[in-house]
Amino acid sequence: MFATIYLPNFYLQAAMRHQPELRTLPVALIEEQENKPVIIQLNHAAESAGVRKGMTPSQALARCLRVVIKTRERAREKSINEILIQHAFTLFPFVESTAPGVCTIQFGRQPSRLSGQTGFQPVSRTDSSDGEPVTIDGQDARLPRQAGCLSSAAKMSRVIEQLAECEIAAQAGIADLPDASYLAAHLARPVLQIDDAKKFLAPLPIETLAIALS
Repeated sequence: MFATIYLPNFYLQAAMRHQPELRTLPVALIEEQENKPVIIQLNHAAESAGVRKGMTPSQALARCLRVVIKTRERAREKSINEILIQHAFTLFPFVESTAPGVCTIQFGRQPSRLSGQTGFQPVSRTDSSDGEPVTIDGQDARLPRQAGCLSSAAKMSRVIEQLAECEIAAQAGIADLPDASYLAAHLARPVLQIDDAKKFLAPLPIETLAIALS
């Protein structure tokens, strides 16, 4: 069984973190290091105002004078990714940092043969340089002992709530295969467990699959 935690608009989330005043405004993100900066991510308010990915800042402002143009914050991206991975390790000690803002957890007593090929790393729940429990903002990152009786979906929901307390929006998918869990995470609100991957995938339009698996 696999679970994927996905942070939508990861780069934009990092740039907007700890800035609650921006949550109701149209915001677009550019890659400042490009020769011709264009929008790479935007929030729903900006999209509703007519702003689109690939536009230049001037084009975005022509569509919406209120749009806030932000640039990537790589230090914050790294920090959020570390918080994500630390929370993932509270679920099970086989975790893969799949992509920026995406991690995959493999549940079960032993890693499958995929583990050695996809980057799953076995780490003790008390892993740290001095043998102390992993902590986040000074707090023990492990789930309480009684959480062991919770279902995978319930445990995942708890982690999503913990990330929200860190001002990180996340959603998660659970499935028998990592690719299916990744797709489920894109469609989750905020947690989606798939029991039959074929039955789940069959009615989805190609556009949905392309967006989620790109």
